[in-house]
Amino acid sequence: MRKRKLNSKSLVDSKRIVIKIGSSLIVGGAAGRVRSQWLNSLSRDIAHLKRIGKEVVLVSSGAIALGKDFLNLSQKRLRLDEKQAAAAIGQSRLVNAYQHALKKFKINIAQVLLTLEDTEKRRRYLNARETIETLIKLSVIPLINENDTVATEEIRFGDNDRLAARVAQMVGADTLVMLSDVEGLYTSDPNKDKTARKIDKVYQITPEIKKMAKSAYSKLGSGGMVTKLEAARIALSAGCRMVILFGKNLSPLSNIIRSKDNAGSWFFPSSDPISSHKKWIAGAINISGKVVIDDGAKKALEKGTSLLSVGVLSVRGNFNRGDIVNIISKNGKKLGRGICAFSSQDLNLIKGYKSHDIERILGYRGREEVIHRDYLTLRD
Repeated sequence: MRKRKLNSKSLVDSKRIVIKIGSSLIVGGAAGRVRSQWLNSLSRDIAHLKRIGKEVVLVSSGAIALGKDFLNLSQKRLRLDEKQAAAAIGQSRLVNAYQHALKKFKINIAQVLLTLEDTEKRRRYLNARETIETLIKLSVIPLINENDTVATEEIRFGDNDRLAARVAQMVGADTLVMLSDVEGLYTSDPNKDKTARKIDKVYQITPEIKKMAKSAYSKLGSGGMVTKLEAARIALSAGCRMVILFGKNLSPLSNIIRSKDNAGSWFFPSSDPISSHKKWIAGAINISGKVVIDDGAKKALEKGTSLLSVGVLSVRGNFNRGDIVNIISKNGKKLGRGICAFSSQDLNLIKGYKSHDIERILGYRGREEVIHRDYLTLRD
């Protein structure tokens, strides 16, 4: 089913909404306690959305921050094992805080903990999606967080911005709301530049927009504005709007439930959403390698054909058959990404050769395409 194209700056025309809540919003003060009054006001906003027929999914940080206080871990930077221990303690406290706030409105929640591999491995991705869809059908709000207790530094999101975008893509959300401690994307740091202005609408993530994000102030958690732009890329590739919204005030969603002012910075998808499988590929974070192609192959891909071995110039990185790789032009420009039908070892053997030579070189027939067009996405 084709998703409606949404251009307004309100949640009224959204059916399914993912709301991301950062640690600094839900946990406050030197003692690291839940901001109960704020959470109660957010719950009131969520209850209003439910009353007007909206489906809500929450992605919330805060487990490590709550666990740190309990374990008396006062240092700013924790070792991985300390983060995992704090998450194990804090996750139940986080869930209890949401349950206490939402039960006043007769809203039930369910905890869903995800790792990066749960979104990168297709079978696990589909299983997680089915679980979340079932909870929504049962009128239960999924409360999602990264499973920091088992995640390692090498295989983790590291921030919930990208996790929230992957969840939005996974469940086919209309809008992703990033509640933040800043008012949106600015042209420069407003704390240092009095001429800095907030960008109200973004239709394409250009190099200029990326430059703004890199120069931005960062009170923001582990990733700052750069990871929010990466989240926007993932969401927009799935046809999902995104808004970065100041969330410190009480009832933070009230201004966008109905479009009352120029609240936040809104990001709008510029094209129709792509197929489910291609959404998953476009949103992948853990890319296994690179395939460099010639100009002829580049032109062929732009016409909608598959990538063949004859157009491959070089292979970078070690990857297995079925891994997602980036497709690079010979001058170094990133063209897109796709699921590779050959391992890096085999692809190195057949690069530059025609498809009918593959069986002779490898000793087995394999596929004719290195990356089939159905498993390939190009950059806008």
